[in-house]
Amino acid sequence: MTQLAEDETPARIRRSTIGVISLIVLLHVLGWGVLILLVIPAGIPLGGGGGTVVTLGVGLTAYALGVRHAFDADHIAAIDNTARRLAERGKPASTVGFWFSLGHSTIVVVLCILLTLGITAIGSSLADDSSALRTWTGVIGPTVSGVFLLVIAAINIASLRRRHGHAGGPVLRMLGPFEKAVDRPSRMYIVGLLFGLGFDTATEIGLLALAGAATLAAVPWWAALTLPILFAAGMSAFDTTQGAVMRLAYTWQPGRRHLGRVYAMAMTGLSVAAAVLIASVQLADVLVANLGLGGPLPWLASVGIDDLGLVLTGVLLVTWAAVLFVTRWPRLRTS
Repeated sequence: MTQLAEDETPARIRRSTIGVISLIVLLHVLGWGVLILLVIPAGIPLGGGGGTVVTLGVGLTAYALGVRHAFDADHIAAIDNTARRLAERGKPASTVGFWFSLGHSTIVVVLCILLTLGITAIGSSLADDSSALRTWTGVIGPTVSGVFLLVIAAINIASLRRRHGHAGGPVLRMLGPFEKAVDRPSRMYIVGLLFGLGFDTATEIGLLALAGAATLAAVPWWAALTLPILFAAGMSAFDTTQGAVMRLAYTWQPGRRHLGRVYAMAMTGLSVAAAVLIASVQLADVLVANLGLGGPLPWLASVGIDDLGLVLTGVLLVTWAAVLFVTRWPRLRTS
């Protein structure tokens, strides 16, 4: 494992982690505090109708949509592969998920602000699958996501080969500029921002529908904005947890050299395979929808990856737990 740079000392990393946790807590306090202490007592109908239960239910729905979005397959693959790459280089990786979710949330919050300002054309364009906005974002978001996942997967494969005694090769040298561009967790903010340009997933559309309904009910702008804040709170909490857990998984050493090598290859192989699969489906969908390409692409584009993020998280954690069990269980340890 490489040594930490001078600006990546344990004290600095600890301060950064505390700052991230504080921001996540602030989002929760702001979102739930405004909803419970101001919106509900004032009888503001966020759900298009009166009643505490309805308003609280709308808030819970916005939060749940954020949590669900954190487990989207592209989120999991991007955070997991980036955390693995940074951890392998001895760099801090616990806050990768937070910065990614913050960038992604920025797009959603901006859209909701536009809706609350009465720019209804945004809502109409998002609801219309044939609109120019949906067409362009349907290309930009998945393309950025797909290319990023393929590049980060290639870097992880090349670096794993180098770690086990193979030369880095031309691929790693060619991807050097990308490594420098995303060489710390905070750089994932831009990645999350670009991923968010797609904003065509069911969770994001669902949130925008809630915000649009609140706007139509003529509620104050600050009340309507509790919904994207709750969405961001839910997504940031679980994306951050995902990144922190995978950082622990990738820096943990089984204690035996051979087992550690198998463990590293298994974890990296799972992450890379998932990233390649998700990227291939996303890019195939873009090519089929916009260029009408045939062959195997329509079949690939039809592959369902909606729940792959949950599956991938489970498989990675099970792999980690299995190796931990083998390491700790006396009867399975070799002398």
